[in-house]
Amino acid sequence: MNQTARDDLDFQALMGDVRPLTRGRGRADTGRGARSPSEAQLARRESAEAELEGHGFLSDDFVDLVPPFDPLAYRRDGIQEGVVERLRHGGYAAQARLHLLRRPLEECRRSLPPFIHEAYAHDLRSVLIVHGRSQAIDGAPNVLRSYLAKWLREFPEVQAYVSAQPADGGLGATWVMLRKSERARAANRERQQKRRG
Repeated sequence: MNQTARDDLDFQALMGDVRPLTRGRGRADTGRGARSPSEAQLARRESAEAELEGHGFLSDDFVDLVPPFDPLAYRRDGIQEGVVERLRHGGYAAQARLHLLRRPLEECRRSLPPFIHEAYAHDLRSVLIVHGRSQAIDGAPNVLRSYLAKWLREFPEVQAYVSAQPADGGLGATWVMLRKSERARAANRERQQKRRG
């Protein structure tokens, strides 16, 4: 008898009393049926979906990299240049700050929408975002800076943004001007009416 035949006999002797599974289409019965998700799982799922909705419009697709020494500047139609210059020179106090230094791009992408939406909801007009700047065009802070320039334009609440002066962070920080909420506009109209008499 050769070695292969002996191996076959040994295998058959070892497996002689084993029978194929008949229930469960070849799967072992673990005794538990399919359960519905727990309340905690549902809450986590709902939170994750809400988070995705909050920044889903911010694209992480290709972005043109802004050279490291070029200042960021943008203003929507109707915004006066004098307002942008005052913003650039720190003429408006920073009512809130968002620090994105040394954070991964995806975390920054998740942090930006709640910050902008909350600032707008609380009638803040000027906020400062600190993001850093790299000496190399493809350095991580410069990539974030380039995405930030792209993302801020996608918010309807953002009227303008400009790179900060050296005292406020220079090219590693960006001033953002938010539009007035309807509530703030109504309060402003009321103040003007009272002033007129």
